[in-house]
Amino acid sequence: MIFGITGGTGCGKTTALKAIESLGGIVLDCDAIYHELLKTNKSLLDAIDARFPGVVENGQLQRKKLGAIVFSDPAALQDLNAITHAAIKTEVERRLASAPALAAIDAIELFDSGLAELCDMTVAIVAPLDDRVKRLMKRDSISEEYARARIAAQKSEAWFRAHCDHILENSGDIDAFATTCIDFFRSSCIIVGE
Repeated sequence: MIFGITGGTGCGKTTALKAIESLGGIVLDCDAIYHELLKTNKSLLDAIDARFPGVVENGQLQRKKLGAIVFSDPAALQDLNAITHAAIKTEVERRLASAPALAAIDAIELFDSGLAELCDMTVAIVAPLDDRVKRLMKRDSISEEYARARIAAQKSEAWFRAHCDHILENSGDIDAFATTCIDFFRSSCIIVGE
């Protein structure tokens, strides 16, 4: 069973992913995979450098240079996403080929990247806005204003509700939410396995 786990920052995806691991599954963190590929996949760096000349120096991606380009030009960001999403999807498929019966793909861009196609079920983690703001402020040591701006820059809860197969709501009690996640993933595997 492959779950696609998504949702906005500060919602509690980490708790849901730990639940998958506690049930013997593996978690494929697409952000971590991307950073790993930047160190190990020369063809990815070559593709980025070909589209954005000068952002790769001595085999290293210069993130600030790339960010200055793509965050001021939506077409450039779209091009970068096309390059990186393809590389990440290929790596995720490779890892899933030898994965146990239970796996989760952790991706903020689960749908845009095409990774949702690999999932048996997509699950969004949602939480009240004020809870998310408080979590971000504490976790990242940022101001309330910056936390709200980061949340506002992401897809809305309504978007996730419209696109995902299932929603897990995190009301703020981490132990209760962890139990909810474990129960949900366990029962979903049983239903699919029958």
